[in-house]
Amino acid sequence: MKKPVFLTAQWRKLVMANYKVNAEILEKYVPPNTQLDSYNGNYYVSLIGFMFLDTRIKGIKIPFHVNFEEVNLRFYVKYNDREVWKRGAVFISEVVSKPMIALVANTLFHEHYEVLKTKHCWEKHSDYQKVSYQWKKKNWYELSVLADINAKKIISGSEEEFITEHYFGYTKTGKNKSLEYDVEHKKWEIYNVKEFNVKTDFEDLYGKDFAFLNEAKPNSVFLVEGSEILIRDGKKVY
Repeated sequence: MKKPVFLTAQWRKLVMANYKVNAEILEKYVPPNTQLDSYNGNYYVSLIGFMFLDTRIKGIKIPFHVNFEEVNLRFYVKYNDREVWKRGAVFISEVVSKPMIALVANTLFHEHYEVLKTKHCWEKHSDYQKVSYQWKKKNWYELSVLADINAKKIISGSEEEFITEHYFGYTKTGKNKSLEYDVEHKKWEIYNVKEFNVKTDFEDLYGKDFAFLNEAKPNSVFLVEGSEILIRDGKKVY
């Protein structure tokens, strides 16, 4: 039986910069009872910026917490639930500008939200679009793309599908305990990226384990249109 709906929103214009990493870097972040997931033998972390729109918690809009940017760093795991493999994401850190969102997510879902200043820019031109997300810690950082204006379907079995098609979130809640929550949305469409810019300090934001990404080039960068989404209440997995 499915858990009750906790949050509904639209996730729109997701910029995803994806880096191949060694499994050893991620192992200590893997929640209990899950294991690292890979695509063609490669492990990934993704730096993602996007917009939350029309956000409702338990069906209620919280004033000043309806539309806002999020920037996160995540990687990918799988969980064997009675011989059925579920593919999910684990978040190293999530940045928003809305304190209530961070408080609720950190308290109820054991996530790792940080409240920082954020902003975004969407521009649509005749033959391209620009999507940019900025957030400030020591300095203003930016994740942006120039992309086509026409979206296309994601190819089955592709790296794009592996990165985007994760319908569960997992977080560590204790020494041998994790929390699982469902994330439901339709299959997304993707835009071809012409140019991209990643201006950030991974060590400042995510610690020494990820400092090497400052010198790394993304394996791929996507712009995904997104859709309406819903997140269900979490449940413990053992």
